[in-house]
Amino acid sequence: MKIHSLETFTRQHLGIVRVRTDDGAEGYGQLSPFNADLTAQVFHRQIAPHVFGEDPLAVDRLADHCIEAEYKFPGSYVCRALTGLDTALWDLRGRLEGKSVCQLLGGTPRPYPVYGSSMRRDITPEEEAARLARLRETHGFKAFKIRVGKVCGHDQDQWPGRTEALVPAVRRAIGAETALLVDGNSGYTPAKAIEVGQMLQEQGVCHFEEPCPYWELEWTAEVARALEMPVAGGEQDSDQSQWRRIVTLPAVDIAQPDICYIGGLTRALRAARMAAEAGLPCVPHSANLSMVTVFTLHMMGAIPNAGPHIEFSIEPTPWTDNLYYPALEVKDGQVAIPEGPGWGVEINPAWLAGAEYRASSLD
Repeated sequence: MKIHSLETFTRQHLGIVRVRTDDGAEGYGQLSPFNADLTAQVFHRQIAPHVFGEDPLAVDRLADHCIEAEYKFPGSYVCRALTGLDTALWDLRGRLEGKSVCQLLGGTPRPYPVYGSSMRRDITPEEEAARLARLRETHGFKAFKIRVGKVCGHDQDQWPGRTEALVPAVRRAIGAETALLVDGNSGYTPAKAIEVGQMLQEQGVCHFEEPCPYWELEWTAEVARALEMPVAGGEQDSDQSQWRRIVTLPAVDIAQPDICYIGGLTRALRAARMAAEAGLPCVPHSANLSMVTVFTLHMMGAIPNAGPHIEFSIEPTPWTDNLYYPALEVKDGQVAIPEGPGWGVEINPAWLAGAEYRASSLD
C-alpha cells in the first residue's frame, strides 16, 4: 500500500486534505486554519512531492522526512501544510483498522471536560460576565477562559482599566467553584505580567496563558518562577528543538502545543511526551471549532499527562459551520470524543463541493 494521490479542498479560512492509496483506501485531514489557500499551495509544492509512493502508515518517518526535505524553509507554513498530510494519514489508519485515533493511541473515547473559550476583547466586563454565566447555566461549563490585556500589547490594556474590571466581574458571575483561565496573548513584559498575575491569583485564576511575547522564552520563565499560579504557553511553537527548550527551562508550567500549528498529531504527541518527561501537564490550544478540536479530543483521551479540560470556542464561527458531522456538542460541561473509525466524523460532501479543488498524484 502506497500513497497515490493528495487532494485539497479550500474555502475561506479552511482547507481539507484527502489522501488516497494505490489500493483505494482514503483518509481525511485538515490544513492549519487561516490563509488556507496559501497553505494548500505549500502543501502541493513542498509536502506532496516528498510522500508519493511512500508507506502511509509510516507517519513518524514521513513527518521527519517532509521537514528535513524542506530544511531551507523552516517555520509555520511548511508545518501548517504538513498538518494536512499527517492528520489525513491518522484518519486513514483508523479507518483501515476500524479504530478511532484515540484508540490507536491507547486511549478510550469518552466525554471529556471542556472550558468555554472567549475570543473577545471588544466586549465590556459586564457583558462578558453575563454571557459566561448564561453559558454555565445552559451548557454546564465548569471552566472558562477570558482575554486580558491586548494582543502584543506592550503592557497596554485593550482600553484603560478593562482587565482590572473584567476579571472580578467574571469571577462574581461564574462563582468560585468554576475554574477561570486567562490569556494574555503576548501582551506583557515580565514586570507587568507579574503585577497582573498577582491580581489574577487573588481572583483564583488557575491558568495564565502566554503572558509575554511567546518568542521571549526567558521572559515567560521569569513570570512562571515569580507566580504560584500556573503559566501556560507553546501554542505558536512548531520547532521540536524549541519545544525542548520550553520544557527544559522550563518556560511554562502547562504545555500547549496546537496540533494544526505544530505540524500534525505526530509532532504534537512528541511535544506532549517532552512535557510529560518534565512533569508538565498538556492542555493543547484548539481555539476554533474546525477539525482541530476533534484532533485535540482524540489526543487528550490518550496521553498520560492530559490536563483537566480541553479548549472549546464559544464564539460563532460561520466558516466552520457544517464542515463535519456529527457536530461536537457540550453537555454538562463535556464533549464526547468521537467513537467512529479514524477521527470519528465525516466531512460534509456539500462543504467539499463548494470548495476550491486541487489534486496531486503519481500519475
